[in-house]
Amino acid sequence: MSYRLSLLDKSPIADGETASHALHRTLQLAQQAEAWGYHRFWLAEHHNTDRLASPSPELLIAWIIGQTQHIRVGSGGVMLQHYSPYKVAENFNLLASLAPGRIDVGVGKAPGGLPLSTRALQLGVHLQEKGSFAEQLTLLDSWLQVPPVGDEEILRATPQPPRPANRFLLGASEESAKLAAELGWQLVFAAHHNGDPQLMEKVLNSYRQHSNGQRALVAVQVVVADSPAEADLLVDNLRVYHVNVKDGPSVNVGSVEQAERYVRQGGYTDYVIEPRTPSLLKGTAAQVHAKLDALHQNFGIEEFVIDTPVAEEQARVKSLELLATHRLVTA
Repeated sequence: MSYRLSLLDKSPIADGETASHALHRTLQLAQQAEAWGYHRFWLAEHHNTDRLASPSPELLIAWIIGQTQHIRVGSGGVMLQHYSPYKVAENFNLLASLAPGRIDVGVGKAPGGLPLSTRALQLGVHLQEKGSFAEQLTLLDSWLQVPPVGDEEILRATPQPPRPANRFLLGASEESAKLAAELGWQLVFAAHHNGDPQLMEKVLNSYRQHSNGQRALVAVQVVVADSPAEADLLVDNLRVYHVNVKDGPSVNVGSVEQAERYVRQGGYTDYVIEPRTPSLLKGTAAQVHAKLDALHQNFGIEEFVIDTPVAEEQARVKSLELLATHRLVTA
C-alpha cells in the first residue's frame, strides 16, 4: 500500500462526559496517532454545539504541538468566512514559528454551525468589505507567504516563520479545485460529506489538470471493528440529513432536529429536508484497507484524512488503531 493515513478529530463529547474530558481525549489521541504512524492530525471547527468541543482549532494546535514530537498538526479547517484573513495568517505564522515544518492550515468555506452562531461570529463585520471567499483566500495566501525583504511599507503577518504552514483548501466542487490550483494550495476533497464517486472523479481530475499534475487528499469517514457486524452496530445510529434551501446555502446535518433548527434560525421558508445515506467505509481493517486501496488505484489518491464518527471513546480509539496497525503490518 502506497498511501498515507492522516486523522481528523472533532473532539466529540460522549454521553455523560465533560468538554474537558473530550479535549484531553483529543490530546491523547494525537499522541497515539503519532505512535501509530498517522502523518497528520487535524482539528475541526464547530460552533454552538454540546456534542463537539472544538470551536477553535488554533488553540488546540498550540496545545498539541507542545506535547507531541513530529506529527504534523493543523486545522481541518478554519472557517474563513468568519474571520479576518490577516488574523488567520498571524495565527498560523505564529504556530509555524513555534513548530517549524509541522503546521498545516486547512481552510473551509462552510460556517461550521447553524445561522445563530454564524451571526454571532460575524457581529460587527462589514460583509460587503470582506469580498468573496476566493478573494478572502487570496488575501490569506498573500500573508502566509514570505514578503520581500526590506520594504517597511508592506503589511506583513508577523512573526515570519522559517518554514510557513502548508496550505490546504477543503471542498467538494470543481470551483474549489480550480481555486486551490490557482493559488498553489493542496485540495482536500470532502468525501466524508459527499462520497459520490462521479463527483469525486470530476473534482480530482479538475484539480490534477489545473495544478499541473498535483494530487488531492481525500477525507473519508471510516469505522473499523473486529467484525463486519460490530462495525454495523457502531454506525447504526449515524444519520445524515441534507437541507436544500431555495436561493440559499444548503447544509448536511446529523438529525432532523438540527435540520429544523437550521431553517428556523436562518428564517428560511422554501426548503426541503432529505435523509441521505452516510458516506463511509466500514468493516474490518482488511476490508476497509481493500476499499481504500481501490480508491487509491482508481483515482490516484496518495493520502486519506480519516474521520471516525463514533463518540464512544474505546470504540473510536480501537477503530483508528486497527486501521493504522493493520496497515503498518501489511505495508
